Amino acid sequence: MKKLLLLALIAIPAAAVAAGPKAPLVHGHRGCRGVMPENTLPAFAEALKAGVDVLELDLGITKDGVVVVSHEPNVTPERCLGPNGAKLEKPIPLRSLTLEELKKFDCGTLTNPKFPRQAAVPGTPMPTLEEVFALVRASKLPAAAKVEFNIETKIFPYDPELSPAPAEFAALVVRAVKRNAMGPRVMVQSFDVRTLKEVKALAPEIRTSQLTYEELLDIVPALQAALTDIWSPNYKWITAESVKAAQKAGIPVAPWTINTPKEWDLAIAAGVDAIITDYPADLIAHLKTKKLR
Repeated sequence: MKKLLLLALIAIPAAAVAAGPKAPLVHGHRGCRGVMPENTLPAFAEALKAGVDVLELDLGITKDGVVVVSHEPNVTPERCLGPNGAKLEKPIPLRSLTLEELKKFDCGTLTNPKFPRQAAVPGTPMPTLEEVFALVRASKLPAAAKVEFNIETKIFPYDPELSPAPAEFAALVVRAVKRNAMGPRVMVQSFDVRTLKEVKALAPEIRTSQLTYEELLDIVPALQAALTDIWSPNYKWITAESVKAAQKAGIPVAPWTINTPKEWDLAIAAGVDAIITDYPADLIAHLKTKKLR
């Protein structure tokens, strides 16, 4: 009996060690902003090459109702050059341009000084959401067969002219997703809960993710009221307690945007389900050193 008890006591900590921390899914933020022009087809192709689980990207709508990939509601002087390589003097709203007009802008020549490893890809236009889907379908890279899409509706209640109304925005996005049969692989995220609710009303099968910037008290009831499937908080506000509370309610947690090994380790220790990062290849390599991938 004593021998059996001793073996049991030895087995318990061994099993706990074997379980260890879980491997979070890797979301390539704006493709892989750390090394390629953000939200461009080259960035998404590079993220697939790295082996991401999810491509994260942002959405805007053109004058003629096309869903395009852009973090800002404008073509900005910091990210793009005008037709014929002209320097832009001021931001140009996406809603003022047709897709044909937008495609004349070069959003790959200018690099972001905040990301010194970012390479230029001259002549790269802003892609449509459907072009991102097509890139993945055509790719022979292993990640492409199962990669998912975390797509954000960029909507601004304080500046309503910069985007469609929530119902219209959601309808355009859902239409593009369904037209490409990508519903099971898509999650729609937003800081604006209105578009999330509209997406759910149109396509209950599409997952939604509530973005949050600051600490929220009683986060679980707020997420449940938003009918959200996923919680995507600013990584500076996550705690093991808040992560566990969300997960206990069946809501996975995917914090943004985490770019250093120290921060990755803190997120892993907190038990997050996914990590959104500008450096997906680096994060994947880091997870391998931890034997989590």
